[in-house]
Amino acid sequence: MQAKGSRGAPSLGALPFLFIVAVLLGLLPCLQPNPMLVSEAPHYPAVISGSEPGDFTAAPLDVSQEIRPLTNHTSPGHAKYRKAFPVLGIDYTHVRIPFEISLWILLACLMKLGFHVIPSVSNIVPESCLLIVVGLLVGGLIKGVGESPPILKSDIFFLFLLPPIILDAGYFLPLRQFTENLGTILIFAVVGTLWNAFFLGGLMYAVCQISGTGLDHIGLLANLLFGSIISAVDPVAVLAVFEEIHINELLHILVFGESLLNDAVTVVLYHLFEEFANFEQVTVTDIILGFLSFFVVSLGGVFVGVIYGVIAAFTSRFTSHIRVIEPLFVFLYSYMAYLSAELFHLSGIMALIASGVVMRPYVEANISHKSHTTIKYFLKMWSSVSETLIFIFLGVSTVAGRHYWNWTFIISTLIFCLIARVLGVLGLTWFINRFRIVKLTPKDQFIIAYGGLRGAIAFSLGYLLDYEHFGMRDMFLTAIITVIFFTVFVQGMTIRPLVDLLAVKKKQETKRSINEEIHTQFLDHLLTGIEDICGHYGHHHWKDKLNRFNKKYVKKCLIAGERSKEPQLIAFYHKMEMKQAIELVESGGLGKIPSAISTVSMQNINPKALPVKRILPALSKDKEEEIRKILRNNLQKTRQRLRSYNRHTLVADPYEEAWNQMLLRRQKALQLEHKMNNYLTVPAHKLDSPTMSRARIGSDPQAYEPKSDSENLPIITIDPASPQTPESVEELKGLSRLPPSPEEDEDEEGLVMHVKESSSPGTDDVFTPGAGDSPSNQRMMRCLSDPGPQPEPEEGEPFIPKGQ
Repeated sequence: MQAKGSRGAPSLGALPFLFIVAVLLGLLPCLQPNPMLVSEAPHYPAVISGSEPGDFTAAPLDVSQEIRPLTNHTSPGHAKYRKAFPVLGIDYTHVRIPFEISLWILLACLMKLGFHVIPSVSNIVPESCLLIVVGLLVGGLIKGVGESPPILKSDIFFLFLLPPIILDAGYFLPLRQFTENLGTILIFAVVGTLWNAFFLGGLMYAVCQISGTGLDHIGLLANLLFGSIISAVDPVAVLAVFEEIHINELLHILVFGESLLNDAVTVVLYHLFEEFANFEQVTVTDIILGFLSFFVVSLGGVFVGVIYGVIAAFTSRFTSHIRVIEPLFVFLYSYMAYLSAELFHLSGIMALIASGVVMRPYVEANISHKSHTTIKYFLKMWSSVSETLIFIFLGVSTVAGRHYWNWTFIISTLIFCLIARVLGVLGLTWFINRFRIVKLTPKDQFIIAYGGLRGAIAFSLGYLLDYEHFGMRDMFLTAIITVIFFTVFVQGMTIRPLVDLLAVKKKQETKRSINEEIHTQFLDHLLTGIEDICGHYGHHHWKDKLNRFNKKYVKKCLIAGERSKEPQLIAFYHKMEMKQAIELVESGGLGKIPSAISTVSMQNINPKALPVKRILPALSKDKEEEIRKILRNNLQKTRQRLRSYNRHTLVADPYEEAWNQMLLRRQKALQLEHKMNNYLTVPAHKLDSPTMSRARIGSDPQAYEPKSDSENLPIITIDPASPQTPESVEELKGLSRLPPSPEEDEDEEGLVMHVKESSSPGTDDVFTPGAGDSPSNQRMMRCLSDPGPQPEPEEGEPFIPKGQ
């Protein structure tokens, strides 16, 4: 059996390659048009009627005309030979564009399927590298048959292939990690990109000034433009590599967040140096305006994204009766945000991220769970196909494009890119670690520097350069492709072994439980209270302010129904309950439903008829809503008992200090009573045997005789609530051991102490004010019992009001 399995394995492994060959054969009609396969459109006879040109009417069928069978012999008197009705026709030009697009997408999907079927290849080589290799092979095949391969045009890349990837990243962005590390991400994205652009552009200008290189015609602005193109980290390449190595959340969000947010800097620098290259002289005013354009591009893109996100959330409020079109609103509003930002030369990537982050919490509260699943899987599918096409077309464009190779320029570009990245990360991390609580270790810095991959964004920006103003465009493109191939192949293939070698912490595959989520929110709540009490307006303080504003105003406008008024605890429990139920339905584990998931949630997700043998009876929708309303109202009342912990709105409770003092007095009373038993009582003698008792009485009969006048002994009553300490008890014992006076010589019976008993069994003497419990005495007792730094009450304020 093992031998058979081993012989059958190669055939399964070769299956993807058979698919590849079949698709490549299907592409052959696209490569070279065949005149045998291409026919003209069907020609319908027409007769010109009327004097005016252009008046065409179809000729009526002549009934008298005979339809003769087709024969090889024709008589000279008959009309010309007529073709038979075409049973099968081929018109490739009519379907050429969609047919070729479908073939490219099919090729991309088969490549993705083949790489994951063969784990020995996918575990060593990243998927992006294999896709580029496939693109190189396809491009070489197309060029080998004498056709010009298609080139990845910038408009197709920026308008159709890039938006799905950015929307998927922005809509499912881990918002907690992103906001907690936003300062670090912004420093890497803005300052780091500026450093790389100017450092690389300046050094490349110095290289161009060296005699003998043949690059002296390239000026400073052209080198700075090239530096701004090649300095930006590519989000597509980072996603493709980092998702395969499963790096921890901190490093992933730092590198990926930098690749997302540096788009604004790249767009500004690209347009700035492109415009400056057309100027005869650059003034200080132009530089100031270019600096201001950075804020306009970045903040303008965010503003456009927020506007479209709010509109999408408000629209989803009214889709309860038409659930089918709910996912379409998410895609359309997001794409409109991207196009609107590109319309005004703003950052389209920032607009997409802002729209996805803003709309997601409100849209998911309004749409159905089926719509949520549709959005999730459609975005994942769309972004995966776009990413595959980008890398394949990158390889095809490498073969199809024109190149100009200059060893000095290309090798210098590659070396200076690595040096600028390493120096920038080390310098910025040294500055950032002075303010971070969780420091970035040298291993983290190495992964951040090594993970700065370049990709198709740099290639598309280089392809947009105009030959008229940048005659060195081909050399720039060649250098850009070289840097992309080096970062994707060399760094992308070696980063996985380096992560394992350095033992860098990886991402946790297990999902967080409800207990962990609740405790995380509890810690956030606690840290917010601590910051508020200390008067420190930190991250948690502003996050709490934003949540309060969102709950009080925004949710009421953007979320429909009772969900906008639902308490946070109930809403969170509802969300986690539905999440677990959806996972159960998707995994097919309906037979093993845990008790934590209610039957109501399962009915909402899978509203099919349940089996008859079910334990719990079926609930109607009205009954279910009534139960939910009862629980919601009761929990809301319980929650309303809690007061805000804001130190600016605290109101002094007149009975709070009294209750605290009562608890302290009760505790002191119990402690003193316990100490009395230890200090003021004589332990009973152990019962001796009869023999020992007779021996003791015989040796000293007077010591065991009972006292005759014990009834006349004085009694000292001790109040357990009196502020007596063990030291005072010791002093009292010392006084009792003093030499007796002459009067006491006659009566040597000693002193007897009794603990004061309460007046009635049902009363507590500690909490019942007596005749001598004046306010001054009570304050004195409190001071003696608890001499702490707490302020005393007002002079006329009673400690415990009478009658309480």
